[in-house]
Amino acid sequence: QVQLVESGGGLVQAGGSLRLSCAASGRTFSTYAMGWFRRAPGKEREFLAVIAWSAGKTYYTDSAKGRFTISKDNAKNTIYLQMNSLKSEDTAVYYCAATRVVADLNILSRGSYFEVWGQGTLVTVSS
Repeated sequence: QVQLVESGGGLVQAGGSLRLSCAASGRTFSTYAMGWFRRAPGKEREFLAVIAWSAGKTYYTDSAKGRFTISKDNAKNTIYLQMNSLKSEDTAVYYCAATRVVADLNILSRGSYFEVWGQGTLVTVSS
C-alpha cells in the first residue's frame, strides 16, 4: 500500500504563488501515475493535473493550464504542484492521489481510477 502526505498549503494573497508537495511512501514501485485534485467549499472534487511516474508525461485540466505545473522527483518519491497567479477561487483543500491503473492520462483525470489519497492540504487565497 502507498501512503501519501501533502504539505505546502497555507494563506497567500491573490496573485501570489505556492508550491504543494506530496510525499509517497510504501509500495511506490507499483504506482503508475499521481495526480492533484481539489475541493472548494460547497463544490465537487475537481481534477487539476496528473503525471506518469516513470515517463513523466503530464495532463492538465483546462483551468490549470498556464498557472499550475505538476512535476516529480523520483529520488524523493515526491510530486509537486506549483501554483502561480493565485485567485480567490483557488481556495480549496488540495489532495494528491496515486493509481496503479495503466491508462491514458486523460482517462485517469476522471478521478475514479485513483486508489490512494492523501489527507489534503488547505490553500486559502485572500483577495
